[in-house]
Amino acid sequence: MEQAIMNNLSFPILSTLIFLPVAGAALLLLINRSNENLIKWLSLIVSIAAFIISIPLFTEFKKSTHLMQFTERHAWIPSLNINYHLGIDGISVLFVLLSTLVTILCVLISWNSIKAKAKEFYISILIMEGAMIGVFCALDFMLFYLFWEAMLIPMYLLIGVWGGPNRIYAAVKFFLFTLVGSVLMLVGIIVLYYQAGGTFDILELSAKTYPYKLQLWLFWAFFAAFAVKVPMFPVHTWLPDAHTEAPTAGSVILAAVLIKMGAYGFIRFSLPLFPEASKAMTPVMLALSVIAIIYGAVICLAQTDLKRLIAYSSVSHMGFVTLGIFALNLQGMEGGILQMINHGIVTGALFLSVGMIYDRTHTRQIADYGGVASAMPVYASSFMILTLASIGLPATNGFIGEFLIILGGFKASQWAGVLAATGIIIGAGYMLWLYQRVFFMETNQKVAGLADINLREIITLLPMIILIFWIGVYPNAFLGFMHESVKHLLERVNSGSMPEAGVTKNILEIIK
Repeated sequence: MEQAIMNNLSFPILSTLIFLPVAGAALLLLINRSNENLIKWLSLIVSIAAFIISIPLFTEFKKSTHLMQFTERHAWIPSLNINYHLGIDGISVLFVLLSTLVTILCVLISWNSIKAKAKEFYISILIMEGAMIGVFCALDFMLFYLFWEAMLIPMYLLIGVWGGPNRIYAAVKFFLFTLVGSVLMLVGIIVLYYQAGGTFDILELSAKTYPYKLQLWLFWAFFAAFAVKVPMFPVHTWLPDAHTEAPTAGSVILAAVLIKMGAYGFIRFSLPLFPEASKAMTPVMLALSVIAIIYGAVICLAQTDLKRLIAYSSVSHMGFVTLGIFALNLQGMEGGILQMINHGIVTGALFLSVGMIYDRTHTRQIADYGGVASAMPVYASSFMILTLASIGLPATNGFIGEFLIILGGFKASQWAGVLAATGIIIGAGYMLWLYQRVFFMETNQKVAGLADINLREIITLLPMIILIFWIGVYPNAFLGFMHESVKHLLERVNSGSMPEAGVTKNILEIIK
């Protein structure tokens, strides 16, 4: 069975994207820590080079097929049939591009704010980039797991070393939540290996059929890892702490890329490997998604800290993503994938913006602001664009993603669609109320006379603003990548026989 097609590139682009940042990090080790300018410029050059190298993934990608592209395969541990196997399809290609772009912005936003241990900070950022790209490209389960776990260490360091006053608590909590889920996933991977006759190849495993009861157990083993990463309700509690304590670059990476990996895992692994269990668990997943949407939005109304508010908004927005995925129809799933990209763009840019004003005031308390629009008009304008995109104003990327998800959600469950739509209303409330308190009202003494954002900061935000309108006005430029891959995935999910209604009913009763 054909699993990949050839592309017109003469070099291993995916391996280059993974190991170029790692090589850059190794080069930084050789530089004296006192030479901060060289460290920063080299980090920026490496991240820009990775982004430029990733552009052919966008221009040379063949949208007419669901097969893997830009593939590489080499024997790694032959005795266990473990291979170095890479490739991307229409589901993963956009996440690789997002990872390379976000890394540049993280280097830029940290230019003046990271003073202590700058060398180690940029090494962590670059290693993180390589691991993130590896997760989206890996087509061997052990290789995927290696990259999945490799992300833990640099993110743990970013939070624990360069974070806020409660950074150790937040870093340990992040590490433990993620590690426990990952260990259960590893057990599931090993079971699949023996069940499939000794292969870790993701494409081969996805083409096989497994007994329904085994699917059900493995679905929950993988759910433990992916739900924590999303994060879904009720295993979301690590996220607000991690976001609040992390440095700006850490929050941006978390929001833009890391929490997308849980939803990506559902799409790449849970649905094709366990189609019958996925369909049986759809009511549960839709219910958890709706709870996350409404719960996250309501909690935002009570927040007094800028970063915690945006963190809880991520819980709500990612609830939309899982709702779209488990609607199990074309509109919902494409909307869910696009909304992952949208959320990475908008929420990543919101954290960039919070970092900019925090560097000036050294406070994240909403009550300490007021009248920022008069002191920083350019900053206020850019934040307004992000606010409108976050609430899904037409012509912005947020509208397209949420519209497709609600459409798909209604097809799957009218109640889920209606309840999810209320989350949009609450979301508009807390974001507009936030904007009113920070940028209007009476001018606070702490913001009087603040300097507006400079050219470096404008350049940092500009790519995100361009993408907001590009996707909002012409979404098919991005939806076109995923059409064939999503249709093929849904065919795989719907090809399996649905388990008996009685079995599903009993499962749901046990959960209740």
